[in-house]
Amino acid sequence: MRSVDAAIEAQLRASLPDAAFRLLTPAYLEEPRGMFQGVGGLLLAPGSVDEVSIILRICNDARVPVVPYGGGTGLVGGQVMQDDRPVILSLERMTRIRAVHPTENVLVAEAGAILADVQSAAENVDRLFPLSLASEGSCRIGGCLSTNAGGVNVLRYGTARELCLGIEAVLPDGTIHHGLKRLRKDNTGYDLRALLCGAEGTLGVITAASLRLFPRPARTGTALLCVRDPSAALDLLALAQSQLGQGISAFELIKGTGLEFLTEAGLGGPQPFAKPPAWSVLIDLGLGPSDDPEAALLTLFEAAQGADLVSDGVIAQSQSQRAALWKLREEIPLANKAVGAINSHDISLPLSDIPAFLTRADDALATLGPFRVNAFGHLGDGNLHYNVFPPAGEDKAAYLSQRDAIRAAVYDLVAEHDGSFSAEHGVGRLKTDVLARYADPARLAAMRAIKQTLDPNGIMNPGVFFPPD
Repeated sequence: MRSVDAAIEAQLRASLPDAAFRLLTPAYLEEPRGMFQGVGGLLLAPGSVDEVSIILRICNDARVPVVPYGGGTGLVGGQVMQDDRPVILSLERMTRIRAVHPTENVLVAEAGAILADVQSAAENVDRLFPLSLASEGSCRIGGCLSTNAGGVNVLRYGTARELCLGIEAVLPDGTIHHGLKRLRKDNTGYDLRALLCGAEGTLGVITAASLRLFPRPARTGTALLCVRDPSAALDLLALAQSQLGQGISAFELIKGTGLEFLTEAGLGGPQPFAKPPAWSVLIDLGLGPSDDPEAALLTLFEAAQGADLVSDGVIAQSQSQRAALWKLREEIPLANKAVGAINSHDISLPLSDIPAFLTRADDALATLGPFRVNAFGHLGDGNLHYNVFPPAGEDKAAYLSQRDAIRAAVYDLVAEHDGSFSAEHGVGRLKTDVLARYADPARLAAMRAIKQTLDPNGIMNPGVFFPPD
């Protein structure tokens, strides 16, 4: 692999407009957790799919690595190359909403469009684009698709891959894949859309996508209900689904530790309970115009209380109260960062295995040290963020030597429960060794074969999925 040098830069400058060349500031060489630091490179911001094609063709011929860059919000180091000077290909100039088809429930956006702007474009035609993330004000739709982002609404609407109907992308040799179809049914061979979504920039660069829209729920409702334990939370989910069907947009599990961290960090705003409950569930509904979400949540609460699943709860009576409840959930990651995690684990499990896993994982960590655990996340789709912290009043630096032991304990149990060590954050450069250890050998071999076939020169985001050669 060849670092970008003066000769390659000269060839690129002769082939691209001046607007494509940007100043490489430190922000492009860092990632949110500070775990990866780039060493340099050439920052390019193409303005069209044709310019992306030119860049990849030149880089492929010269064997120069290319790191696709969206909003820089990824949490596994996929956007930062540490050991070389690559071309950093930012989609920040490709931000257009190319078309909106309300009657088809389809929106076509370029990959550099900010997620919040895609949501607004859908709202402008009275539609909903349901992908919702904490970073939606800065992450870009191309990055969301490349990492198959999840978020809080997967239970009802699916992941980013499921919200994508078609893809325009540039393959490593510069070939443009014109796949921006708006079809729900297209059985014409291998699904390149599904392959590129979740490939984390290792098979090409997504430049635009056709996205699924939905009717906006006419009425919404939110409740925070105190549950006895995760097992009761699962029973509550089953009860809610039997009563409300597809009306449940989100079902979030919150451990009392998370609420305590909010207080400790001065985040989240006022809390509705005098003492944080050991476990609680945040339920969000999206219903039709003739439905009463507050009444539906009250009926659910009464039935759950009668079944000894909940002990207390708060039902939002206004949009401001709804926002206040969601603020608690959305700022837990900020509180985690303020407290300082030793390890963070983005895992998924079969729903019925979650209670047993949580008990076993806590017991396993107790043998390693007096750690605090904040387990929270998207219970409705089985995705938990299982984060490990030092004892109260102590600094994580004293426990960093135990990171590998903690990670192994957690991931070994995840594997025993037939779960995944990466639910929605991806593999990136952070978890290449974990992928090698836990992935099914046949799947890993197929991934390597696909990579070799589509990117034989290995220029696309080297080091992601597989350690660099």
